[in-house]
Amino acid sequence: MNQLETMKIMAVIETAYPRFYAQKTAEDRENAVKLWTQVFAEDPYNVVSMAVMALIKTSPYPPQPSDVNAKIQQITQPEQMTEMEAWSLVLKAIGNSNYNSGEEFNKLPPVLQRLVGAPSQLREWAAMDSETLNSVVASNFQRSYKVRAKNERDYLALPSSVKTFMASLTEGMKMPALPDGEITEQKRMDAIRRLREL
Repeated sequence: MNQLETMKIMAVIETAYPRFYAQKTAEDRENAVKLWTQVFAEDPYNVVSMAVMALIKTSPYPPQPSDVNAKIQQITQPEQMTEMEAWSLVLKAIGNSNYNSGEEFNKLPPVLQRLVGAPSQLREWAAMDSETLNSVVASNFQRSYKVRAKNERDYLALPSSVKTFMASLTEGMKMPALPDGEITEQKRMDAIRRLREL
């Protein structure tokens, strides 16, 4: 969104909330336009406009950039599965993981693969008694999924310049992947040696 488009958005907000803007100076308005232009530089005008209109329709207070950004994410991102839906997919994979954990792990969506960690985890859960699996493991998994889903939504809302900066910070911190399956003493020693080489 460019500065002219931002000015149109700000005019709509001022019209919707006249008392809030009554005491604002020309400098205040100019600073607000600069800020909103910078915050929404990567977002299309029509999407920002829809988000602002949705907020105007539902809130007695003028929207802040964070409100608009959250509404943009809600409009543009597909609905995420709930914790129960995520656990249901994992539970289905666990049901067939005594002998096919690799195949079942590969069927899971990437976000669930990251939470499960490895096919061997599915195998371990498949070997557990169902009471522990459906209470302790299910509860821990759903809590972890909720946090992960929120983190991913928050990450998607970041400007690409911030994402690039974050990637550059973490580039040198990548750890070698541990092998899947049973961890033998030799595999453990090899992993330790690889870590020391970093």
